[in-house]
Amino acid sequence: MAQQFAVIGLGRFGMSVARTLSELGQEVFAIDVDEEKVQRIAPVVTHAVVADVTDIEAMKSIGIRNVDVAVITVGSELKASMVGTMVLRELGVRTVVAKANDDLHGKVLEKLGADRVVYPERDGGSRLARMLTSTNLIEQIDLDPDYSIAEMTAPASLTGKSLAELSVRARFGVYVMAIRSGGAMTVAPGADDVIREDDVLVVIG
Repeated sequence: MAQQFAVIGLGRFGMSVARTLSELGQEVFAIDVDEEKVQRIAPVVTHAVVADVTDIEAMKSIGIRNVDVAVITVGSELKASMVGTMVLRELGVRTVVAKANDDLHGKVLEKLGADRVVYPERDGGSRLARMLTSTNLIEQIDLDPDYSIAEMTAPASLTGKSLAELSVRARFGVYVMAIRSGGAMTVAPGADDVIREDDVLVVIG
């Protein structure tokens, strides 16, 4: 089921987040003060609008409080990211994700109410978008444009079944490299290994 995301700030990182969310079938509300950037992303997203995240009345008027997740990617503009986080919190946005330049900036954003802080040098825009839309994904490392290693909580639909029963490779195109069950890690699990509730899978594909 699609969620509604607001991506505020359409620099390179913000553009990447907005495009990937759209590709993943999500409703995307792209916002920036620069009209040219807004026009550039408009064909790709659900809505695109020129607005200032630090202007609480402007944010109210565009209905920002209705989105499920707001991602503030204006990290290079400290005032905009900090005031914007406070504005979104005050307006009751459910989840606020904010981009930070460094650890100190990140700590300030957390104090101001950001639910999650991301760092562009660590979290690529595309990777962040995929993590935001997956309820099971814990971590993902992109090896190249076609292959990734992901650590994820086992979905309920897989629990209680062996790898042979699930035919993971044939159905999902991924290889299960390891299963962490409680404190024990099984590396290179066999066909008879069973996935249990709350297991963490490490997969490549």
